[in-house]
Amino acid sequence: MSDRLPVKKTYKLFLGGAFPRSESGRTYEVQGANVARGSRKDVRDAVRAARAAVGKWSGMTAYNRGQVLYRVAEMLEARTHDFAELTGDEDEVNRAVDRVVWYAGWADKLAQVLGTSNPVAGPYFNFTIPEPTGVVGVVAPERPALLGLVSRVAPAVVGGNTVVVLASESEPLAAIELAEVLATSDVPGGVVNVITGYKSETAPVLAGHMDVNALDLAGADGSADVAELERLAAENVKRVVHGSVNGQSPWDAASFLELKTVWHPIGV
Repeated sequence: MSDRLPVKKTYKLFLGGAFPRSESGRTYEVQGANVARGSRKDVRDAVRAARAAVGKWSGMTAYNRGQVLYRVAEMLEARTHDFAELTGDEDEVNRAVDRVVWYAGWADKLAQVLGTSNPVAGPYFNFTIPEPTGVVGVVAPERPALLGLVSRVAPAVVGGNTVVVLASESEPLAAIELAEVLATSDVPGGVVNVITGYKSETAPVLAGHMDVNALDLAGADGSADVAELERLAAENVKRVVHGSVNGQSPWDAASFLELKTVWHPIGV
């Protein structure tokens, strides 16, 4: 019998397409592993990476964003066994794959469903066009760790936003494994950034950050801190969304889009 010891995996953060340790060097033990414990500076670095990625991601055609998300689903499905071991539920993994595929299919249809040509009394064309709101902060649900994360990230990024995710505090391994899927897909660095650690430390920093445009509190609902996070978000008039992991809808994507109206003279 071999007496060699297995190489234990080190779970790090996912920022700007890379896997750094927390700048503080801290970790915490959870799910039988040492996981990076994100700090205030890690959140600020994640927001900076997300902001830098907005132009490239939102500048891609909607069809290309859909293709990238479909590639994520392919890579996620290829690692079904690994994710099933982490979550203890293969059905959850399959539902997460299907959810990514579903939102990928909506990428080039949101503009047609949410946009419109408006009748006006004058010699003008008037169009309403959905545009991404920018950087979205996501407080991911504690459970289901994988499906909950996918259910909140997919509708945010499909419309061209970038995200900073605070992963499940009690079951963070699925989030970092998903980050590895994103890193080996075609997702540009910075589109999705994952912070692990204690939400009590990182959520207020994310909610109050002046360069975050919207905040999804799906993983904070039911806690005593929701009112405080909403207050912090209000300081720069962030859009606050109380997302759900139950079901899927184009209106979830619409929650992170701005409707812009364009006027154009007829005949010019």
